[in-house]
Amino acid sequence: MNDLHAWLSQQHHGLRTFQIFQQKLERLGRDDPAQRGLCRLLSGVVDSYVEAFDEAPLPVEVADGAYRRLLTLLASLDLHGDATRRLADINRVATCELWR
Repeated sequence: MNDLHAWLSQQHHGLRTFQIFQQKLERLGRDDPAQRGLCRLLSGVVDSYVEAFDEAPLPVEVADGAYRRLLTLLASLDLHGDATRRLADINRVATCELWR
């Protein structure tokens, strides 16, 4: 996730970045089966955002907020934490909404 966070922190906040991010999550889930569930949850969070604004105007304020929330969420994940921490991370991702 550190690599994803570093990559994302250098990107523009447009929808294309979120779509590429989903592709990166898919690859990470394939390459690191221990992270597959978390990758799917993150992808679902991003997917709801992308679908909501696909082919629709995306206000800059919304894009900035979603981008910042995703960066913050990624930075908060502890992939090496104990089971309790991992479950808390998974629950936080599962309830995250990037744009509402």
